[in-house]
Amino acid sequence: MPLVVVTGGTAGVGRATALCFARHGYNVAVIARSEAGLINTVKELEATGIKAMSVSADVANCDQMKDAADQIVSAMGPVSVWINAAMCTVIAPFTEITPSEYQRVTDVTYHGVINGTREALRLMVPQHNGHIIQTGSALACRSVPLQSAYCGAKAAVRGFTDALRCELIHSRTNIRLTMVHLPAVNTPQFQWARNKLPRAPRPVAPVYQPETVAEAIYKATFTAPRELWVGQATIQSIVGNVFFPHWLDKMMAKKAWDGQMEPAVHPSQEADNLFLPVEGYHRNRGAFSSEAQDKVITVDPARAGKVVLTTLGIISCLLFWRNRNRKH
Repeated sequence: MPLVVVTGGTAGVGRATALCFARHGYNVAVIARSEAGLINTVKELEATGIKAMSVSADVANCDQMKDAADQIVSAMGPVSVWINAAMCTVIAPFTEITPSEYQRVTDVTYHGVINGTREALRLMVPQHNGHIIQTGSALACRSVPLQSAYCGAKAAVRGFTDALRCELIHSRTNIRLTMVHLPAVNTPQFQWARNKLPRAPRPVAPVYQPETVAEAIYKATFTAPRELWVGQATIQSIVGNVFFPHWLDKMMAKKAWDGQMEPAVHPSQEADNLFLPVEGYHRNRGAFSSEAQDKVITVDPARAGKVVLTTLGIISCLLFWRNRNRKH
């Protein structure tokens, strides 16, 4: 059976994606920090009937990631798909985020992807095959207030991925590279992320269940799109930012501030997962299942662009021939 590696695979989208691939017949290796979370995740993966293993590593540490990759290949064989899904964040105005906090978000959410991609390429280049999937976000293209560290890191991932894709094309490799931009997802992120807001944080609606998003990531392995936009809000944000960026700046300043906070006053946070793993939250879903949607639309912008250009070409030809016939 093919093997998929998922970083950040013990909670949220990462865990849901690992389980999704397992149900579709993949063997799965999961990389994360929490030993307890890894043990629990592997048990659930093995219950589907596939082989699974876990390695405890911090994606921000390149030496730990190299060791993790070596352990996985030694125990389970060649890697077919590598998914970089690990992330962390601080939810606060920029002026309230310390340099060390900002560095940590960048190290995990951006450098973690670089470290994961480096190891994936090291394993895949000799075998002349493989698929690397970066778990992106609509926020990589359209930032929101109170998440400058996360938005900046995801935007950096997109820039890095675009540059690497050009290099892979130049080298004529068979390794495929996809970035999947996600909408707001109902994950435990909002319960264990470091929060400096006066009220409890929440995702900006509409919200989707992680299992639905995981299925979209799985399906991307069939067509290997350059990018995949998941969810109507993602599509609207990315396209809208191309045509109406100033208007979106004002709208986000007005609506996305309170839109990321619950009405209730935020209780004092006992612990967060910024620097150390926090137990008790290693599951797929967060606290927003009552509003989370189970169906999501996806768009491959490259294919959509071809359809639009083809349609415009046909319309132009029809108008040309109509005007020419009128003249005659």
